[in-house]
Amino acid sequence: MLRKRNRNRILSCVLSLLLVLILGSQTLGSPAQNTEILWDTYGIPHIYGKDTTGAFRAFGWAQMQSHGNLLLRLYGQARGRAAEYWGEEYIDSDRWVLTMGVPERARSWYEAQNSSFRSYLDAFAEGINTYAKENPDAIDDEVEVVLPVKGEDILSHLQRVLNFSFVVSPQRVAGISTPESKAGSNGWAIAPKRSASGNAMLLANPHLPWSDFYLWYEAQITAPGIDAYGASLVGIPVLTIAFNENLGWTHTVNTYDGWDAYQLELVDDGYRFDDKVRPFETKNISLKVRQKDGTLREEPLIVKSSVHGPVVSEKEGQATALRVVGLEQPGVLEQWWDMARSQNLAAFEKALQRLQLPMFTVMYADREGHIMHLFNGQVPVREQGDFQYWRGIIPGNTSKTLWTKIHPYQDLPRVIDPPSGWLQNANDPPWTTTFPVAIESDKYPSYMAPRFMDFRAQSSARMLDEDEKITLDEMIEYKHSTRMEFADRILDDLIPAARKYGGELAQRAATILEKWDRQANTDSRGAVLFAAWAQELDLDKAFSQPWSEDSPRNTPDGLANPQDAVKLLETVAQKVEKAYGKLDVAWGEVFRLKYGNVDLPGNGGDGDLGIFRVINFAPSEDGKFQPVAGDSYVAAIEFSKPVKAMAVMSYGNASQPDSTHQTDQLELVAKKQLRPVWHIREDVEAHLESRQVFSRMGK
Repeated sequence: MLRKRNRNRILSCVLSLLLVLILGSQTLGSPAQNTEILWDTYGIPHIYGKDTTGAFRAFGWAQMQSHGNLLLRLYGQARGRAAEYWGEEYIDSDRWVLTMGVPERARSWYEAQNSSFRSYLDAFAEGINTYAKENPDAIDDEVEVVLPVKGEDILSHLQRVLNFSFVVSPQRVAGISTPESKAGSNGWAIAPKRSASGNAMLLANPHLPWSDFYLWYEAQITAPGIDAYGASLVGIPVLTIAFNENLGWTHTVNTYDGWDAYQLELVDDGYRFDDKVRPFETKNISLKVRQKDGTLREEPLIVKSSVHGPVVSEKEGQATALRVVGLEQPGVLEQWWDMARSQNLAAFEKALQRLQLPMFTVMYADREGHIMHLFNGQVPVREQGDFQYWRGIIPGNTSKTLWTKIHPYQDLPRVIDPPSGWLQNANDPPWTTTFPVAIESDKYPSYMAPRFMDFRAQSSARMLDEDEKITLDEMIEYKHSTRMEFADRILDDLIPAARKYGGELAQRAATILEKWDRQANTDSRGAVLFAAWAQELDLDKAFSQPWSEDSPRNTPDGLANPQDAVKLLETVAQKVEKAYGKLDVAWGEVFRLKYGNVDLPGNGGDGDLGIFRVINFAPSEDGKFQPVAGDSYVAAIEFSKPVKAMAVMSYGNASQPDSTHQTDQLELVAKKQLRPVWHIREDVEAHLESRQVFSRMGK
């Protein structure tokens, strides 16, 4: 009897072990029988790939289902043929793309991919094409001209977005209109010593325009060797902000200079360089433009290039040439892919060390408790000058100013596991990522990054520094803080000045500002008045005490000219009262979360006011304001077992006109809430909207 019980016990153990092995084989690294997309109730695709190629195909398909019209239009623009497809309004865009040599370079980048990754790009394109073929009514007729999409189109789009929009702004260089507002971001990494649960935590919070190629797309990709959840910009075939069960990262836009404008001295048909006259390299391109009657006219485009790069302007005996980093590094997408596949800090850093990504700070946390801030980018090695010098027009007549190398990985500002236990970046330089200071600016070239800490970064650091043990819920609450650091700094001077120097209107304004909660919540009264006043200030002259490295979190401070400040307050108060009928109008009455067919009272505001919960508003026709940028994809992640994660996509996870997911998360934004992230299959199955199985797609 005893032997029988032992045999049963052994058999039970063996069966349990087999069950564990079977279940384990269905997670990371295991091939599924068929590639599937499980769509959850927020329209987020959870891709389970039979193999890596199948996962890329399915991701292409998914992006088309959610953003097909936008994706094809973006790829058409990246080809430099948008004017040919859609008319005159795209001429400037095409000129920029073709002058920068984007399509031609994309072809060479495509050939430079290793054979495996090239096949993944082809698979992503195949998924796009197959979706369009099988769902012709789902795509607008006018964008179908872009089909079929090829692997090189993906790389053209990548360059247009990354190198020629983020690294260098076409608006700044060539006067080409781009989506409103500036790109920004917040990022936090919290070590176990500062976490209430003892687990590391990560906050991902990019601030980008709510339109065009800046739209984020949330997804999960699971295939042999990868199980990652995160987001990517529409048209990009890999996750660019992501986490897996062991680690995660986010990006912030760093204070970084990866391009330079060189002033050339024209001589005859060439330019002077090192006391010699050099000829320009010249390409003649025919730019086709569709007319209203459907015919095409041709417009010549002559692209001149110096040793610095393409010429972007030419007049009165001078020309300006542009030099941009990253044009010889074709492995950006594969690096991001391998970052998402990494399972520990060593593997993650090995991917980072390739330096294929031309810019963006990396904020990192993992299950082992490590946190890291890397000032990532391809930073040119320069012989002279500080950051401000290289932001100006650079003399192009000498090789002394022509950089040809970039700093290796070990030269970049970086900190791992600082004594403070926390790291933050709110688009401030790396020197202020934590306190006590962990990265000393004096140890790096003065051109590496500027020195400042604005109000939003100060607010960010204050919230982290003041809480010794932060819970995940508290991190989410802090993320939604609308407190105006600027108001905390200046109202103790402005209100007494208004009492002393102001008339009846200034006195009423001072009373409202005294009662105001100094936040930009829906019901905050006084925020509209203060924000309108702050917007009119000349910030370079407003403070009696400028920002100081000796007191980076408490300066600038004080009113330089209290009487002028009060006079401006009276002028602004008159405008606010006239526009809204009262001085203490609620923030949410004026600032609306209006997007698509949804119109809700808003909260949050411009980061320049020191608001951590950034939403950039622009005037609308009704005299109020609506969002154009700011909080877009937000994710709060705790590296527990299993990982806990909450997220929101402000504008929803789709832009197709028939999708129910265009604005279905905006109410969460209005309520300052995140939703659970379903990244374990049984949770996805429990919140399933639809299932798509690909037994075979395309080839």
